[in-house]
Amino acid sequence: MFSVRGPKLKYFALVLAAIALVMGVYVTFFQSAGFAKTKATIVSVEEDPENSTADDTAYIVTVEYAADGSHYTARLDSYSPSYKVGKTVTVYYDPQNPSVIHGGKGFGVYLIVIGAAIIAFIVVSGGKNKREQQELAAMKAQRGGAAYAPSVKGGEREVYFVTDTGTPKYGHRIEDKNRKVLYEAKMTKFSMTSAFHFDFIDHEHGTVTPHLVGHEEETDWGSSFLLDNHSTFELDGESIWKHLKQNGINIETERKEGTIMPRFRVFRDGEEIAVIEASSQFVHEEDAEAHSVMSKVPVPGFYRIWTREETLDAVFVSALAFARSGALNDEGGGFGKMARRSLGFGKR
Repeated sequence: MFSVRGPKLKYFALVLAAIALVMGVYVTFFQSAGFAKTKATIVSVEEDPENSTADDTAYIVTVEYAADGSHYTARLDSYSPSYKVGKTVTVYYDPQNPSVIHGGKGFGVYLIVIGAAIIAFIVVSGGKNKREQQELAAMKAQRGGAAYAPSVKGGEREVYFVTDTGTPKYGHRIEDKNRKVLYEAKMTKFSMTSAFHFDFIDHEHGTVTPHLVGHEEETDWGSSFLLDNHSTFELDGESIWKHLKQNGINIETERKEGTIMPRFRVFRDGEEIAVIEASSQFVHEEDAEAHSVMSKVPVPGFYRIWTREETLDAVFVSALAFARSGALNDEGGGFGKMARRSLGFGKR
C-alpha cells in the first residue's frame, strides 16, 4: 500500500523533483536547440474543453508570426494569465519547418527552480530531523538512559486509552472513569514530511518528555493463504516494535472469545504489567461522540486497560503502538498473520 506521507512523501517528492529537473533541462537547453527566435502576436485565447477539469481550465493560445518571408499561424505550447489578444510574445521556430514553434525557455527555467527547491527542502528537513533525534538521544542520556520509569506496583485499576481525532494535531491519552487525564501525548508540531513533535505528559507524576513520532507506514505482504500487511511507525527514529523490544517489552496477542477484536497482554522483562483490550464500548456511552470516540463499532485507537503499574509510560507507549499502526501483534503484523497463527501456522 502506498501512502503519500512521511518518508514516502519524501520519495514521491524526490521523484517529482527529478521529473521537473529533467523536463526543465530539456525545455531550456535541448527542446529549442537550433531553433530561431522571433516575435509572434497572439490572435486568440480560447478555452480547451478537452483538457480542462472542474478545478482547472486549460486554454488554446494561437499566434501569428513571420519566418523566412512567410506568415504562419500556430498553436503555442504554453499559457500564461497575462496572454491577451494582440500581445507580442517571443517564440522559437524550426528553420527546417517554420510551422513548428515553442514558447521559449521560461517554463523550463521555472521547472528547474521548482525541482531544485523541492530537493533543497527535503535535504534541509532531513538534516533537521536527524539533529532533533540526536538532541533527544542526548536528553535521554542525561536522564540516565532509561526510556521508562522503573516498574512500581499498586492496586489494579481500569483505565481507558483514547485517540482524539478532532484536529490535525490529534493526540492520545489515558484517562480514568471520571475522565481525569492520567497520561497523554500532546502534539506540538505537525508535519507532512517528517516526524511529529509530541510532548508525553505524565499528569500523575508531573513529568513532560519530548518525543518524535513518525507517520504510520504500511507494507502489503502477498500471501497464498491470507493477505498480510506490516504496519509500523518510528518513535525517536526507530521502529516502534524494535523500540519496545529493546526496552524489554513483549506483547502477546489474544482474541476475545466470540469476536475478532484483539486483547494484548503486555510483559516487561518477563513480568505482565497490563492487559490492553480493543473495545467499542466507552465508559460514557451517552455522549461518546462528543468525547471524540468516533463510533460504537470498533473504534480505532480506543482500548480498555487493566494494570497495576503506578507509572503508565510503558503501558501508554504499548497502547500507542497499536493505536497508531493498527497492527495486531508486536511485530507489526496484520489480520492474515494473526489468523494463521490461530490456526496453527507459523507459530513462534
